[in-house]
Order: sequence, then structure tokens, then C-alpha cells
Amino acid sequence: MTKTPTSGSILVAPHQFPHLDREQALAKEFGLDLVAATDQSSFSSAMPAAQIVMVTPYAKVTADDFASLHACKAVVRYGMGYDNIDVTAAAAADIPVSIVPDASTDEVASHAFAMGLALSRRLPQGHAAIRDGGWAGRIAYDAPKLTDLVVGIVGLGRIGRIVAASWSAVGARVHAYDPYTSLPDIPAAELTRVLEESDVVSLHLPLTDETHHLVSSDVLQRMRPGAAVVNVSRGGLVDEQALADALHSGHLSGAALDVFAHEPLPADHALRDAPNLILTPHIAWRSTTSLGALQDGAVSRARRALAGEPLIDLV
Repeated sequence: MTKTPTSGSILVAPHQFPHLDREQALAKEFGLDLVAATDQSSFSSAMPAAQIVMVTPYAKVTADDFASLHACKAVVRYGMGYDNIDVTAAAAADIPVSIVPDASTDEVASHAFAMGLALSRRLPQGHAAIRDGGWAGRIAYDAPKLTDLVVGIVGLGRIGRIVAASWSAVGARVHAYDPYTSLPDIPAAELTRVLEESDVVSLHLPLTDETHHLVSSDVLQRMRPGAAVVNVSRGGLVDEQALADALHSGHLSGAALDVFAHEPLPADHALRDAPNLILTPHIAWRSTTSLGALQDGAVSRARRALAGEPLIDLV
């Protein structure tokens, strides 16, 4: 459905997309301007004229921003994480927030599984030994056989389910915690047990006030000696300084992170010189098809809002 031209804009947060051809076509279809912000300041200042606000991980929509959104029909988040959007303020302003949860499910799940396998087989230790001029020494004598490995999945959404199935497929013993759902073939367990009685803990849940620093200093100390942590969800789930300390002490055998509390990772961050660590720069979602799927999904939801159609994937 194409609307007659109206005043206003489609506002896109600071981004790293190669182009905004899809978004530009949508703006033209509805007679709107396309405004691509370059930083948080320009993003916030363009809010009053926005009929649609399209949010990336590189900007926030605050309570003050929602107060200025006088013409907005919807806020659309590229991707599924919405911790950079004040959803309480959105509800108070009666502005719907829609996410795109399914553009890169397989990619993120495979990234998490690959990271967990690499940690289990002590690949960071092996790489470091050769890099530093050594050889095998005692590396991997403490690595559990995959069929003896206990893997704890925290969160059984789209991604967590695939990760759980992948570990089960290689013979690992998998248990999982999710307060809202369960799977018939994956044993459910209390959160404390999943965190403290697993060789690999894989995190797949949103960042909220309740989940902030879910993996805290206290939790890390109570985790199984030699355990490993994988986080491809949100950086704030893990106390990063405490994680660095646990790696330096040798209590953990390793960790693998694709997400961080502050991105890009600061040059002086404690994790940068922590041992037995795999770091990737928030790329778990990327593939040859994921970027197009992400933008298509966001544009589709924006089009629904502009056309007055029911929105999907509402927060």
C-alpha cells in the first residue's frame, strides 16, 4: 500500500550498512524524507519530524527522545536486542517498538557453538603456545571428551534452542534454564545449577535490569573449575572485570565473547590481555545473506506501521 505524500521523515540511527537503498525506496513510496543520523546528537535532534525511527546498536532512544516524537508511528530496531531503547518511555508515549528477531538466527547460533567447541578443545591455549615460541606442554590434558562435556544453555529462544541441539548432536550432555519455556528433549534445570555445574555456559538471553551482570564475580567464583563462558547476546550480562580476573587466576579455562558492555572495546579494557580468550567484534550475526535480511525485515515492519497495518514482533 502506497500513501500519498506527507510531511515528515524516516530517521535512521548511525549505522554501518553499505547503503540505505531499501530505506530510501520506502521513504519515496510514502513521500517522506530519509534522514540518516551520523551520531547520537544528530539522531536525537531529528526526532520531532520522524514518522518512523529505525534504530541500530549505535544509538539510543531515551525517555527524552520519546517525549519529542510527536509524529512517530513506530520505532523499529534492526535486530532483536532492544536494551538501547527505553521501552517504558515508549509505552508511556504509546509508540510501538518492533524488533527483527529472525534475520541471523542460524549465524549467531553457529558462532556460539563454534566458540564453545574451540574453548572445549583448548584452541586459545594451543594458539598462544605456538605464538609465544613454545609447544604443547600440558595443554588439553584437562579437556573433557565431548561426550563427557556438560553444557549449560541459559535462554531457550530461537538461538539458544539451536545451540542446545548442536551440542546434543555431538554427544554433549546439555541442560538448560529458561523461566518461560522448555524443550522436551533438553533437561530443564535451575539457573544456579546451569551456571555452577556446567563445563561450558552459553548465554542466550536479553539484557534487562534482572539479567545485568548475571555472570557476576560471585557466580564466576562458584562456577566449576575449568569451566568456560560463551556470550553472543549482550555484553552487560557478564561482569567483564570479574571475568578477566577469573581467566588470569586460572579458575576458568577460557571465555569467548562477541559482545561487550561498551563497543568498540576500549583500548585499555581488562579483557584485552586476559589469557585463553576468544574475542570477536560483534560479528556473530554476519553472513553473506544476513545484512540484506536484516534491512529487509526492518523496512517491512516500517512499511506496516506507515500503512496502518498491524505490527509484528512487538516488544
